[in-house]
Amino acid sequence: MFKNSYQSGFLSILFSVGNKPLKIWAQHIRNGHIKRLTDNDINSAVIHIQGDNVSTTYITCPADPKQTLGIKLPYLVMIIKNLKKYFSFEVQVLDDRNIKRRFRASIYQSTTRVKPFICTMPMRLDEGWNQIQFNLGDFTSRAYNTVYFETLRVQIHATCRIRRIFFSSKMYKDDDLPPSYKIWMGNPKAGEGKHQLGDGMHQSKTKNLAAQQDHHGVEQEHEIYNGQQADMGGHQHDADHEMGGDDHDLGGVIDGQVGVEAGVHDIEPQEDQA
Repeated sequence: MFKNSYQSGFLSILFSVGNKPLKIWAQHIRNGHIKRLTDNDINSAVIHIQGDNVSTTYITCPADPKQTLGIKLPYLVMIIKNLKKYFSFEVQVLDDRNIKRRFRASIYQSTTRVKPFICTMPMRLDEGWNQIQFNLGDFTSRAYNTVYFETLRVQIHATCRIRRIFFSSKMYKDDDLPPSYKIWMGNPKAGEGKHQLGDGMHQSKTKNLAAQQDHHGVEQEHEIYNGQQADMGGHQHDADHEMGGDDHDLGGVIDGQVGVEAGVHDIEPQEDQA
Protein backbone atom coordinates (compact mmCIF):
# COMPACT_ATOMS: atom_id res chain seq x y z
CA MET A 1 0.00 0.00 0.00
CA PHE A 2 2.80 2.43 0.93
CA LYS A 3 5.75 0.43 -0.39
CA ASN A 4 6.34 2.75 -3.34
CA SER A 5 5.66 5.94 -1.37
CA TYR A 6 8.37 8.21 -0.03
CA GLN A 7 8.51 7.59 3.73
CA SER A 8 10.09 10.10 6.07
CA GLY A 9 9.10 11.87 9.27
CA PHE A 10 5.49 10.90 9.97
CA LEU A 11 3.08 8.58 8.17
CA SER A 12 -0.46 8.55 9.59
CA ILE A 13 -2.81 5.61 8.95
CA LEU A 14 -5.71 6.82 11.14
CA PHE A 15 -6.86 10.26 12.25
CA SER A 16 -10.25 10.32 13.95
CA VAL A 17 -11.09 13.88 12.92
CA GLY A 18 -10.47 13.31 9.23
CA ASN A 19 -13.01 12.58 6.53
CA LYS A 20 -13.77 8.85 6.56
CA PRO A 21 -11.01 8.01 9.06
CA LEU A 22 -11.40 4.25 8.52
CA LYS A 23 -11.16 4.46 4.74
CA ILE A 24 -8.19 2.08 4.56
CA TRP A 25 -9.37 -0.08 7.47
CA ALA A 26 -11.71 -3.08 7.63
CA GLN A 27 -14.19 -3.30 10.49
CA HIS A 28 -14.99 -6.66 12.05
CA ILE A 29 -17.93 -6.43 14.44
CA ARG A 30 -19.56 -9.16 16.48
CA ASN A 31 -21.39 -8.41 19.73
CA GLY A 32 -20.03 -4.88 19.73
CA HIS A 33 -19.87 -1.64 17.76
CA ILE A 34 -17.43 0.74 16.09
CA LYS A 35 -18.43 4.37 15.75
CA ARG A 36 -17.26 7.94 15.98
CA LEU A 37 -18.04 9.83 19.19
CA THR A 38 -17.15 13.11 20.81
CA ASP A 39 -14.85 12.44 23.75
CA ASN A 40 -15.58 14.82 26.60
CA ASP A 41 -12.01 14.88 27.89
CA ILE A 42 -10.61 16.36 24.68
CA ASN A 43 -13.84 17.75 23.15
CA SER A 44 -13.05 16.11 19.83
CA ALA A 45 -14.20 13.26 17.62
CA VAL A 46 -12.61 9.87 18.30
CA ILE A 47 -13.06 6.31 17.07
CA HIS A 48 -14.77 4.18 19.71
CA ILE A 49 -14.31 0.38 19.52
CA GLN A 50 -16.29 -1.72 21.97
CA GLY A 51 -17.09 -5.42 22.12
CA ASP A 52 -17.92 -8.24 24.49
CA ASN A 53 -14.81 -10.15 23.36
CA VAL A 54 -11.55 -8.65 22.12
CA SER A 55 -11.22 -11.30 19.41
CA THR A 56 -14.49 -10.49 17.66
CA THR A 57 -14.58 -6.68 17.42
CA TYR A 58 -11.60 -4.93 15.89
CA ILE A 59 -10.29 -2.87 12.99
CA THR A 60 -7.48 -4.00 10.71
CA CYS A 61 -5.36 -2.17 8.15
CA PRO A 62 -5.14 -2.58 5.20
CA ALA A 63 -8.80 -3.34 4.56
CA ASP A 64 -7.94 -5.78 1.77
CA PRO A 65 -6.48 -8.96 3.34
CA LYS A 66 -4.37 -9.46 0.20
CA GLN A 67 -2.61 -6.11 0.64
CA THR A 68 0.16 -5.11 3.03
CA LEU A 69 1.11 -1.70 4.39
CA GLY A 70 4.74 -1.81 3.28
CA ILE A 71 5.73 0.82 5.88
CA LYS A 72 9.44 0.85 6.67
CA LEU A 73 9.35 3.52 9.40
CA PRO A 74 10.32 1.67 12.61
CA TYR A 75 8.28 3.51 15.25
CA LEU A 76 4.56 2.92 15.74
CA VAL A 77 2.74 5.51 17.86
CA MET A 78 -0.89 5.23 18.96
CA ILE A 79 -2.94 7.78 20.90
CA ILE A 80 -5.37 5.56 22.80
CA LYS A 81 -7.86 6.10 25.61
CA ASN A 82 -8.04 3.50 28.35
CA LEU A 83 -11.68 2.65 29.02
CA LYS A 84 -10.82 0.22 31.84
CA LYS A 85 -11.84 -2.76 29.76
CA TYR A 86 -9.92 -5.50 27.95
CA PHE A 87 -7.84 -4.11 25.10
CA SER A 88 -5.29 -5.54 22.69
CA PHE A 89 -3.44 -4.59 19.53
CA GLU A 90 -1.29 -6.53 17.09
CA VAL A 91 1.35 -5.61 14.54
CA GLN A 92 2.60 -7.93 11.80
CA VAL A 93 6.07 -7.21 10.47
CA LEU A 94 8.48 -8.66 7.94
CA ASP A 95 12.11 -9.16 8.94
CA ASP A 96 15.33 -9.41 6.91
CA ARG A 97 14.90 -13.20 6.67
CA ASN A 98 11.62 -12.62 4.83
CA ILE A 99 9.72 -14.14 7.76
CA LYS A 100 6.44 -12.66 9.00
CA ARG A 101 6.38 -12.02 12.75
CA ARG A 102 3.51 -10.82 14.92
CA PHE A 103 3.72 -8.71 18.07
CA ARG A 104 0.63 -8.71 20.27
CA ALA A 105 0.29 -6.46 23.31
CA SER A 106 -2.61 -6.77 25.74
CA ILE A 107 -3.58 -5.45 29.14
CA TYR A 108 -4.81 -8.85 30.34
CA GLN A 109 -1.48 -10.67 30.05
CA SER A 110 1.24 -10.60 32.70
CA THR A 111 4.32 -12.15 31.01
CA THR A 112 6.06 -12.03 27.65
CA ARG A 113 6.25 -15.16 25.52
CA VAL A 114 8.25 -15.49 22.32
CA LYS A 115 7.25 -18.17 19.81
CA PRO A 116 8.64 -18.62 16.28
CA PHE A 117 6.03 -16.43 14.60
CA ILE A 118 4.37 -14.48 17.40
CA CYS A 119 5.54 -12.55 20.45
CA THR A 120 2.90 -11.76 23.08
CA MET A 121 3.55 -9.18 25.79
CA PRO A 122 1.80 -7.34 28.61
CA MET A 123 0.81 -3.71 28.41
CA ARG A 124 -0.28 -1.36 31.17
CA LEU A 125 -2.22 1.81 30.44
CA ASP A 126 -2.89 4.68 32.80
CA GLU A 127 -6.32 6.16 33.26
CA GLY A 128 -7.53 8.32 30.39
CA TRP A 129 -5.53 9.11 27.27
CA ASN A 130 -2.16 7.45 26.63
CA GLN A 131 0.43 7.71 23.91
CA ILE A 132 1.81 4.24 23.16
CA GLN A 133 5.23 4.19 21.49
CA PHE A 134 6.34 0.90 19.96
CA ASN A 135 9.91 0.50 18.68
CA LEU A 136 9.43 -2.23 16.08
CA GLY A 137 13.11 -2.44 15.20
CA ASP A 138 14.13 -3.00 18.80
CA PHE A 139 11.48 -5.64 19.45
CA THR A 140 12.29 -7.55 16.26
CA SER A 141 15.96 -7.63 17.22
CA ARG A 142 15.35 -8.64 20.84
CA ALA A 143 12.71 -11.29 20.17
CA TYR A 144 14.10 -12.91 17.01
CA ASN A 145 17.66 -11.60 16.57
CA THR A 146 16.70 -10.38 13.10
CA VAL A 147 16.39 -6.96 11.47
CA TYR A 148 13.06 -5.19 11.07
CA PHE A 149 12.27 -4.65 7.39
CA GLU A 150 8.69 -3.33 7.18
CA THR A 151 5.24 -3.38 8.78
CA LEU A 152 2.62 -5.45 6.97
CA ARG A 153 -0.53 -5.00 9.07
CA VAL A 154 -1.90 -3.24 12.15
CA GLN A 155 -4.92 -4.50 14.08
CA ILE A 156 -6.67 -2.77 17.00
CA HIS A 157 -9.08 -4.75 19.17
CA ALA A 158 -11.82 -3.71 21.56
CA THR A 159 -12.21 -1.93 23.84
CA CYS A 160 -10.63 1.51 23.42
CA ARG A 161 -10.86 4.95 21.84
CA ILE A 162 -8.46 6.11 19.17
CA ARG A 163 -7.33 9.61 18.28
CA ARG A 164 -4.48 8.85 15.89
CA ILE A 165 -2.20 6.02 14.74
CA PHE A 166 1.00 6.88 12.92
CA PHE A 167 4.52 5.71 12.12
CA SER A 168 7.63 7.82 12.49
CA SER A 169 11.26 7.65 11.47
CA LYS A 170 12.48 8.27 15.03
CA MET A 171 11.19 8.84 18.54
CA TYR A 172 10.18 12.48 18.61
CA LYS A 173 9.98 14.64 21.70
CA ASP A 174 6.59 16.15 22.43
CA ASP A 175 7.80 19.61 21.48
CA ASP A 176 8.82 18.35 18.03
CA LEU A 177 5.45 16.77 17.21
CA PRO A 178 2.96 18.67 15.02
CA PRO A 179 -0.03 19.94 17.04
CA SER A 180 -2.45 17.45 15.47
CA TYR A 181 -0.19 14.58 16.55
CA LYS A 182 -0.59 15.47 20.22
CA ILE A 183 -3.53 15.01 22.53
CA TRP A 184 -4.57 17.88 24.82
CA MET A 185 -7.09 17.91 27.63
CA GLY A 186 -8.66 20.84 29.41
CA ASN A 187 -10.14 21.06 32.90
CA PRO A 188 -8.83 17.74 34.24
CA LYS A 189 -10.18 16.38 37.50
CA ALA A 190 -8.07 16.93 40.57
CA GLY A 191 -5.62 14.15 41.34
CA GLU A 192 -5.47 12.70 37.84
CA GLY A 193 -1.67 13.04 37.87
CA LYS A 194 -1.25 14.68 34.48
CA HIS A 195 1.69 17.00 33.90
CA GLN A 196 0.61 20.60 33.56
CA LEU A 197 2.12 22.40 30.58
CA GLY A 198 0.57 25.78 31.31
CA ASP A 199 -2.58 27.74 30.54
CA GLY A 200 -4.84 25.08 32.03
CA MET A 201 -3.96 22.54 29.34
CA HIS A 202 -2.58 19.07 30.01
CA GLN A 203 -0.89 16.56 27.75
CA SER A 204 -1.52 12.83 27.59
CA LYS A 205 0.82 10.42 29.33
CA THR A 206 3.39 8.57 27.23
CA LYS A 207 3.86 4.81 27.34
CA ASN A 208 7.07 3.44 25.88
CA LEU A 209 7.11 -0.35 25.69
CA ALA A 210 10.65 -1.42 26.54
CA ALA A 211 12.09 -4.88 27.09
CA GLN A 212 14.11 -6.06 30.05
CA GLN A 213 15.27 -9.39 31.50
CA ASP A 214 13.73 -10.69 34.69
CA HIS A 215 15.61 -12.83 37.23
CA HIS A 216 14.54 -15.99 35.38
CA GLY A 217 16.10 -14.75 32.15
CA VAL A 218 12.70 -14.38 30.49
CA GLU A 219 12.15 -11.21 28.54
CA GLN A 220 9.35 -9.19 30.04
CA GLU A 221 7.96 -5.74 29.40
CA HIS A 222 7.76 -2.71 31.59
CA GLU A 223 6.50 0.78 31.03
CA ILE A 224 8.77 3.73 31.64
CA TYR A 225 5.85 5.68 33.06
CA ASN A 226 5.37 4.47 36.63
CA GLY A 227 1.65 4.98 37.00
CA GLN A 228 -0.95 2.79 38.67
CA GLN A 229 -2.32 -0.18 36.80
CA ALA A 230 -5.79 0.35 35.42
CA ASP A 231 -8.69 -1.12 37.34
CA MET A 232 -10.20 -3.66 34.95
CA GLY A 233 -13.50 -3.59 36.79
CA GLY A 234 -14.23 0.05 36.03
CA HIS A 235 -17.00 1.45 33.89
CA GLN A 236 -17.05 4.01 31.16
CA HIS A 237 -18.08 7.33 32.65
CA ASP A 238 -18.14 9.78 29.74
CA ALA A 239 -21.44 11.31 28.70
CA ASP A 240 -20.83 10.86 24.99
CA HIS A 241 -22.89 11.88 22.03
CA GLU A 242 -22.46 10.61 18.50
CA MET A 243 -21.30 12.66 15.60
CA GLY A 244 -20.72 11.95 11.94
CA GLY A 245 -23.87 9.93 11.26
CA ASP A 246 -23.90 6.14 11.03
CA ASP A 247 -20.89 3.84 10.96
CA HIS A 248 -20.69 3.85 7.15
CA ASP A 249 -19.57 7.49 7.29
CA LEU A 250 -16.27 6.29 8.71
CA GLY A 251 -15.30 4.74 5.38
CA GLY A 252 -13.49 1.45 4.94
CA VAL A 253 -14.90 -2.06 4.72
CA ILE A 254 -17.49 -3.28 7.19
CA ASP A 255 -17.59 -7.00 7.92
CA GLY A 256 -20.36 -8.69 5.98
CA GLN A 257 -19.86 -6.57 2.85
CA VAL A 258 -16.43 -7.85 1.92
CA GLY A 259 -14.51 -10.78 3.39
CA VAL A 260 -12.28 -9.56 6.21
CA GLU A 261 -9.21 -11.41 7.39
CA ALA A 262 -9.43 -11.71 11.14
CA GLY A 263 -5.71 -12.28 11.55
CA VAL A 264 -6.05 -13.26 15.20
CA HIS A 265 -8.86 -15.59 16.22
CA ASP A 266 -7.18 -16.91 19.32
CA ILE A 267 -7.21 -13.73 21.42
CA GLU A 268 -9.24 -14.22 24.56
CA PRO A 269 -9.37 -12.03 27.68
CA GLN A 270 -6.93 -14.26 29.54
CA GLU A 271 -3.25 -15.15 29.42
CA ASP A 272 -1.97 -17.32 26.60
CA GLN A 273 -1.26 -20.87 27.60
CA ALA A 274 2.30 -22.06 27.33
